[in-house]
Amino acid sequence: MKIIEVIKLENEKKKTKKNKDLINPLEKEVEKLNKVILDLNEQIDKLKNDYAKAYADTENTRKRLIQEAENDRKYRIQSFAKEVLPVIDNLERALMQKTENEEALIYKKGVEMIYAQLIKALKDEGVEEIEVLDKPFDANCAQAIMAEKVEGKDADIVIEVLQKGYRLKDRILRPAMVKISE
Repeated sequence: MKIIEVIKLENEKKKTKKNKDLINPLEKEVEKLNKVILDLNEQIDKLKNDYAKAYADTENTRKRLIQEAENDRKYRIQSFAKEVLPVIDNLERALMQKTENEEALIYKKGVEMIYAQLIKALKDEGVEEIEVLDKPFDANCAQAIMAEKVEGKDADIVIEVLQKGYRLKDRILRPAMVKISE
């Protein structure tokens, strides 16, 4: 080989080494920056996940509160209706009394009017009597107090209502107390 070629090779090696020396710190810096980018992407993913969880929790809480408010509106009269049921029972007992006296008939008419208004007001709010007479006994809406053998009736048929039962929309306020056939 000629000396000129050897010198050229030497110069090229020096240039390559200088370039490597320059490239090496740049590669290290790029490596550092890539690591920072990876860390930041991991943080972004974690924050997105945390956000999604917080959003879901907030939505669940909002839905639960809406449902509770709906139930409160739907059943707001429940405690009042439970308190009024004994009054209705007493009015019904008063109306069952036989009277011949004209003054007593006037009072009875007044009691009938009060009873009708009270029943209408409760019905307007969703309170209604549970119809159980001559139907199969249902423990969900009636309570059997007595049983009696009756000719011509199948077993577990309600033959007498001792105390009326009432429901508020889809809730039982008070089960009916009944006598059933054996």
